[in-house]
Amino acid sequence: MLGLIGKKIGMTRTFTEEGNSVPVTLLELGPCVVTQQKNNDKDGYNALQVGFQEVDEKKVSKPLAGHFKKNDLKFYKFLNEFKVGENNLKEFDVGSELTVEMFRETELVDVTGVSKGRGFAGVMKRHNFSGKNATHGTHKSFRGAGSIGQCATPSRVFKGKKMAGHMGNSVTTIHNLEIVRVDKDRNMVMVKGAVPGHKNSNIIVKKVKQ
Repeated sequence: MLGLIGKKIGMTRTFTEEGNSVPVTLLELGPCVVTQQKNNDKDGYNALQVGFQEVDEKKVSKPLAGHFKKNDLKFYKFLNEFKVGENNLKEFDVGSELTVEMFRETELVDVTGVSKGRGFAGVMKRHNFSGKNATHGTHKSFRGAGSIGQCATPSRVFKGKKMAGHMGNSVTTIHNLEIVRVDKDRNMVMVKGAVPGHKNSNIIVKKVKQ
């Protein structure tokens, strides 16, 4: 589904007509520019490549600079592809501008970003383990993971076992977030709830497939 690239501004709250407080995240989206069309005949799938945040030519690689020059475009720092139908390919030519006007209030969207890095974390913080008893013989391992397998069979630890390790700093998608408000003048939208990433981090917002 079609979407936009942008950045996370931060969290605040708004109020409904009934006076209820709603936590929202402010997102600055676009304007983005279509930098390439990919079609099923040539590439095996239909998609629009979209660019965001203009930069100087010296800040992009030579292959990317050639890619932009070929289509007589400006240079962009971030690129992303959105798989679309044939109708979208016909509607948006290379050089077309995409803005927040494509979204409407109460619409549901998927938001993708890189979650905050938490470093090395234990199982209680990373996987929400409850921990061990504070008494009845527990000694020194109150926040430990406990047994991670058997000794003789299968004599190994299964892949995917929930253990301590690196937490966060991974691509995360939050599905079906509701758009509370759209500000066309400032290229901003409010989505209900929290989205991954720190302030000013890059995010991708896509329409939900109906």
